[in-house]
Amino acid sequence: MAPGWLVGRVLVAAWCRTLGMGSERQKRLTALGVRLRELRAAAGLTGAALAQRAGVGQPTVSKIENGRMVPSVDVLDRLSGALDLDAPTRAEVRELLAAVEAAPGSGRDSVPGSDLDEMIRGARLVRSFQCVVLPAMLQTAEYARHVFESRPGVDPEAVGRAVAARVERQSVIYERGRESVFVMTEGALRTWPGTPALMLAQFDRLLAVESLSTVRLGVIPWRHRVPLLPRHGFTLCDRRAVVVEEFREERVLESQDDLAFYEDHFARFEDAAVFGAEARELALRLMDEFRNLTGTTTP
Repeated sequence: MAPGWLVGRVLVAAWCRTLGMGSERQKRLTALGVRLRELRAAAGLTGAALAQRAGVGQPTVSKIENGRMVPSVDVLDRLSGALDLDAPTRAEVRELLAAVEAAPGSGRDSVPGSDLDEMIRGARLVRSFQCVVLPAMLQTAEYARHVFESRPGVDPEAVGRAVAARVERQSVIYERGRESVFVMTEGALRTWPGTPALMLAQFDRLLAVESLSTVRLGVIPWRHRVPLLPRHGFTLCDRRAVVVEEFREERVLESQDDLAFYEDHFARFEDAAVFGAEARELALRLMDEFRNLTGTTTP
C-alpha cells in the first residue's frame, strides 16, 4: 500500500487537473488548502481545534483550507506541528506552499505586510517599535492603504485585500490573554500620508486603543534623546520571532542571537518612551496641530 503522503500527492495532482478555471496561482493555492483539509480530517480535528492547537485564528484555518489565504511559512509550520505531521508530509506541504509562491502572478498579487499580520495574529505577546510608519495593528484602513500602496507596481486589488485582512486581524488586541506593547517615535506620529483629516481619524484610533487593558502605548517625544538611532521598525512576536520591516518586504528572524539583539533594542526604546497620561497628552497636542492644518479649530 502506498504511504499516506504519496496518496495525498496523487489526490492533489488529480484535483489540480480537474480545475478548469482560475489562475495557476489560485489552482496551486486551492491544492494546498485541499491537502491541509485532508490532513486535518485524517487527524480527527475540527478547524477550531486545529486553530487552537496551532495558536492561530479559526478564520485563518478556514481561509487557508478554502484557498483564500496564502499562509506564511511560520503559520504552515505551526499547522504542521499541530497536526503532528511526519517529516515527508511536512516537506510535502512546504513544497505545495513553495509552488504557490512561485506561480505566475504571485509577486503582483502579494503586498508586504501579510507575514507580519499573520504572525501577530498567532502571538500572545507582541512588542512593536516604529520610527516612521505606525504599528500595523494600530493603523486605520485608510492609513494602511497608503502603506500598502507605497510598494512600486503593487496591484490595486491586492491592496484592497491586504487592507481588509489587516483591519480584520486587528481584533486580536481586544482579546483577553494577549499583551501588546507599542513604542513609536514622535516622528512617526508626525510623518503622515494622505490628508490631515486622515491623521485625525488615526489619532482617534490610537487614543481608543491606548485605553485598553491589553495594550501599552508609548511615544518617544522629540525632547527625549533616543538611546540609539533607529534604522527601521520591527515587531517581536512572543519570544520566538522578530519581523524586520523593510520597504519592499518583511524579514522573519528566529535565531536566538537575533531575538536577544532586538529584545535589547526594544527595551531601550521602551525606557525612553512616555506612557499613559503623558502619551495621551502628547497625542492630543499633535491632534491640535493637525486640526490647524485642516483650517478647523479645537472644539
